[in-house]
Parts: sequence; structure tokens; C-alpha cells
Amino acid sequence: MKAEMTEVLTDIRGQVGFITLHRPGALNALSLQMIRDLTLCLLAWRDDDRVQAVAIRGSNKAGPFGAFCAGGDIRFFHQALLSGDPRAEDFFTEEYTLNHLIQTYPKPYIAFMDGVVMGGGMGLCQGQAWAARQSLSARGQGGKIRWVTARTKMAMPETLIGLFPDVAGGYFLSRCPGHTGEWLALTGTTLGATDAIALGLADHCLAVDQQAAAWEALGRVNVANPQQLEQWVTTYSIAVSPDHLKTRDPIDHYFSMDSVTRMVQALEAASTDWAQQTAALLRQRSPLMLHVTLEQIRRARHLSLTDDLRLERNMVRHCFLPAHLGRNGAQTETAEGIRALVIDKDNAPHWHPARLEDVTPDMVLPFFDSPWPPHSHPLRDLA
Repeated sequence: MKAEMTEVLTDIRGQVGFITLHRPGALNALSLQMIRDLTLCLLAWRDDDRVQAVAIRGSNKAGPFGAFCAGGDIRFFHQALLSGDPRAEDFFTEEYTLNHLIQTYPKPYIAFMDGVVMGGGMGLCQGQAWAARQSLSARGQGGKIRWVTARTKMAMPETLIGLFPDVAGGYFLSRCPGHTGEWLALTGTTLGATDAIALGLADHCLAVDQQAAAWEALGRVNVANPQQLEQWVTTYSIAVSPDHLKTRDPIDHYFSMDSVTRMVQALEAASTDWAQQTAALLRQRSPLMLHVTLEQIRRARHLSLTDDLRLERNMVRHCFLPAHLGRNGAQTETAEGIRALVIDKDNAPHWHPARLEDVTPDMVLPFFDSPWPPHSHPLRDLA
């Protein structure tokens, strides 16, 4: 059985529902229609006894695999900020609802995270590793198998465009070991396969040239039998270096500090190349959104998935309509960040304030206030 939507291709083979993101010209960046198509598909398969597991991959201009998902469609965000397009509100409400559906899916959910996996792409595959969350023998319970390859480039780079790591980024980054979550959230550092596995953001490594074989073989697996699914994983999994992240000790030292300003000043006072490069990287980001992001990660460490998504929905409303700062959509950090990176491509954003040292709590804390009473919150119905 095959069903083809313009940018999302679906197929059922054996006991598995297969999804291919098919917007290769944009590295499968998510449009609102893609989010709706994915949600409808996953809801239908959730209640379909023929489908015992779901697998998802991306595609590039040459065919399947090669790119998973580069995130949300930031050109759409920019136009929405300038024009006040109300579909931006729908986009984030529906995207976060999809993130919740994926992270709580009651059937095994298998992501082939080849190539670019960034921003909204992380929201399509993250959550705790399924084998750690529950027994493989627990029939009828879901979980995740997150494959990476030698081509994987994984990141949450939202601070580069004056935003924060959303799509439940607060939830899954804050649960990375030590203070690596703060480091990833603030710097937007890109991870390869080994570091992604070491930090709990992926489960297994798959050879690039074995992806098609693993994808095809999955359709012949009795996935209702956890042992057979585990054997399929074992067959295609390849070993990665057991070494931990080489910069883990300095990451934990600097990114455990109580403010972004202190972190950057301490990094600038250090003599290592890594510290100097990290400080310079942070100085390029939106000072305001760095402060907001650190507060987000620290709060999310103590929140459930549902509460984190509700908090992020509050935050994104303030990013697009920062009334407490007296700015309209065109004057936001997000509009300026996207302009500099994607529209004009001058890589010279004019942040306001321009320095980390000039950001005050009165600028930061209102991002976490809900614009809605509980009974009318856009994500009030998340379980």
C-alpha cells in the first residue's frame, strides 16, 4: 500500500509504516503542510493494527537518505514576522503537537538520521532511547531507535537566528550528560555520529551504504516480536569509538556557571584555543536569546515533556510578538537573525542589545510568562 503526498511519502510494508520526507531542494525543511501530513499519518497508524512500528527517513536530490531534515522553514518564519501571517501561530502549535505525538508514540519509532539533522528535524526523532525506557520484551509499548551515520550533522542552532532550541529542545538537551545540554543549546555546535551517541541523542551507528538494505529488510521483520527487532538492529549496527566527548571537562566547567555573561567572560580569560573559539562563537549569537536559552534549559531540566512544550509555546509567541520589549515582529531578534543568515546573507546581524553584559532580567523573564490562561492555552489538550 502506498500513499503519496507532495512532500511526505508513505508506504506500508509488512508490519511497518515507512515515511520519507520528500522536500530535497530545501533539505526537507518542514512546511506547515508537511507537519499536518505527518500528524495525520502517525495518528492513523497509531490506531492501525497492521502497523506495528514506524520508520522515517529523509531524501536528497539524488534519492533517499543523504539529508534527514534541516528544521523548520525559516524563510516562511521571516515572511510571517514581516507580514503578521497568522499561519505562524498554527505552525508552532501543530509542530509541537507533532513532537509530543512522536515522543509518546505507543509503537516503535525508527529514525534514519543521515545527513543534516537540525532544529525541527531533531524534534522528529528525539526523546529518550527506547531500549533504556522500557524492556524490549514489553509487547505493545513504543520507543525509539535512532540511527546515525558517518554523514550525520546534528545540531540545535537556533541561537544563530535569534531564536531558542524549541521542538522540545529544552526537554531533551537538558537531559544530556552534565552541562553538555547548555553547551549545545547556546553554541549550536554540530555533532557527528560518535558524539551524538555519547550524549544520548542517538542510539546506533549505521554504515552509509547499508541504509537502503536496512530499510528494505525492516519490512520483512516481525516487529511485533521485540527479539526479532533487536536482531535487526544488531545485524546493521556498527561499532563507534567508545571515547567520550574530548572537551567534556571544560564544557562542564564553563557551562555550569550561573549566567551566560560569566561563562563568556571566563572563556575569554582562558588561554586554550577551544575556550577562545567558544567565546568568540557565543559573542556572535543574539545576547538576549542566549540569556533566554540558558534560562530555558535550566527550567526544562525539572519539567515533564508536556510542560516543556507548553513553556516553549509561550516562548515562541514572545519571540514573534515581544510586547514586553515594545517591538513588533519585524523588529525581533528572530527576524534580524534570519535576515542576516538567509535573506541578505551578510552574516552581520544587528542584535539588540548588542552585548551580553547589557541584557537585564526584565528583558528575559517575561519570555516565560504564558500569554494565555490555562483553559485557552494552544497546547492545553496535550496529555
